[in-house]
Amino acid sequence: MTLPEKRITEFIHKHHIFTLATSVRNIPYTCTCFYVYIDELNMFVFTSDHGTRHVTELLEQPVVSGAIALETSMVGKIQGIQFTGLSAELTGELYDKAHSIYLKKFPVAGFKKLVLWGIKPDFIKMTHNRLGFGTKLIWKQDAD
Repeated sequence: MTLPEKRITEFIHKHHIFTLATSVRNIPYTCTCFYVYIDELNMFVFTSDHGTRHVTELLEQPVVSGAIALETSMVGKIQGIQFTGLSAELTGELYDKAHSIYLKKFPVAGFKKLVLWGIKPDFIKMTHNRLGFGTKLIWKQDAD
């Protein structure tokens, strides 16, 4: 498994909210979620309860997309990523590991039982205008 380059993962770690997009029967939906990113697993982890629209939809269609953006009006500082990947509920040892990491970043989340979801990205595109206007860094998961 090749991991995204350091400039991409550094950007991901500097932020904590992504926009998640789901689509079922050709009807798109978006929401925002707090997340952590686990480097060695190349996985975004977020919490959301069963019964929410986005979880209901990702259970039906687990291929999702998302975006993280730096909010700035200065064109030369624009940075952001868009990604696609496969989502799934985390269980067992993977849940335990992700739960520990999630609570380190968001300790207030420890006050309730968390349902954790993972997204394994297969594509990430980063716009990085600090490297020059319109610069794009592309990462794709290797085919197995």
